[in-house]
Amino acid sequence: MPGPILFAITSPRHIMTDLNRLSAAEAARRIAAGKLTSEALVAACLDRIRERDPQVQAWVHCDPEAALAQARAIDRAGARGLLAGVPVGFKDVIDTADMPTRYNSPIYRDHRPRTDAACVAMVRHEGGIVLGKTVTTEFASRMPGPTRNPHNLAHTPGGSSSGSAAAVADFMTPLAFGTQTGGSTVRPAAYCGITGYKPSFGTINRSGLKALAESLDTIGVMARTVEDCALLVHAVSARALPGFSSKPPGAPRIGLCRTPRWKEAAADTHAILENAASTLAKRGARLRDFDLPEDFDRLYEEQLLIMNFEAARALAYERFNHPGLLSTYLREKLEEHWHTPRAAYDAAMHHARQCRAVFPALFEGVDILLTPSAPGEAPKGIDSTGNSLFNRNWTLLGVPCVTLPAGSGSLGLPIGVQLVGRYDGDAQLLTWAEWARQALE
Repeated sequence: MPGPILFAITSPRHIMTDLNRLSAAEAARRIAAGKLTSEALVAACLDRIRERDPQVQAWVHCDPEAALAQARAIDRAGARGLLAGVPVGFKDVIDTADMPTRYNSPIYRDHRPRTDAACVAMVRHEGGIVLGKTVTTEFASRMPGPTRNPHNLAHTPGGSSSGSAAAVADFMTPLAFGTQTGGSTVRPAAYCGITGYKPSFGTINRSGLKALAESLDTIGVMARTVEDCALLVHAVSARALPGFSSKPPGAPRIGLCRTPRWKEAAADTHAILENAASTLAKRGARLRDFDLPEDFDRLYEEQLLIMNFEAARALAYERFNHPGLLSTYLREKLEEHWHTPRAAYDAAMHHARQCRAVFPALFEGVDILLTPSAPGEAPKGIDSTGNSLFNRNWTLLGVPCVTLPAGSGSLGLPIGVQLVGRYDGDAQLLTWAEWARQALE
């Protein structure tokens, strides 16, 4: 595949400002009040992309004139909608009718969808600016793209939502969509030191998303604040938007869930999670250890089995018709998992359903769980996007997860902590995530 297309059209140079550092919620408030134009905000983001993306390589398509035209139209019409005038990036497995969608595969080099994905259409309806397409791994699987971690260009930003995480972390856009089938929203957000929110499974309509594993794929969002993540999901799903301006009553009851894979986390992750737990307890949280039932340990491997079985079928057209245009890694994986016995898949799905049924009762006495976002800092190099170990079980359970930046490791790169809630308990999780964010500052 060729490198990222930075700009389809050369745009006029704009004076660099700090507007690109505004949160989406604050920018929307200023635009609605007539104190900021969408054009000025979008121009600032485009200036940042022009300055930094040759190194970070977060974008695969960005057309400045098209983005500015959208912004000017919003300014002329007057700010309308929850996202009026605010730019948004879209992972390049999400279809867009007015720009290419390539899924990071040469099979789709010239692909132009006829329609927008549902989440794109809803962003437009709410007045958001479709800023461009961010780099994904090949079909949101494991073969990386060219994106670098903005905190250290020698390290991965994570994946598969690589470009979305890097673009938000580097102040190129306040909002971006990712997806998560294993850990592809939470892990890259943690690696890049931003907030990532994987809603409860099925929250955001997946029409127009290139499927990888239909029982797991979840559209998620990335931003630099909890409020921004909540705003974007609210705009495209109508999930309740917590009242972030009001103080929550008391403090949460938190279950400290180190998970059965605690030994596989780095020492830095151990220290930061324990420190976060201590800090939250000092701020009033009622903390207790939380252990998952022994049979939940099977979920880690069952998530992989389910994902690989479904991916081998979701990408059947590409495998059977264009095998030479798939990466060697993906082609071999699809061939291998085509032969996974259906009985093994059915057994894994059955066990997952049993665990989902049991999981709500485990929350007796706790409001949220505190657990690692990733094994450690972002690995060096871009040949791998890191390990989804600390995300796979939660993704298979379908529950909402939020990662918050909580410190740095020995290499100076961000490490996050993950908060997990009950299925459909997204509003409560986001409320306590904002409380935790303030406590950890």
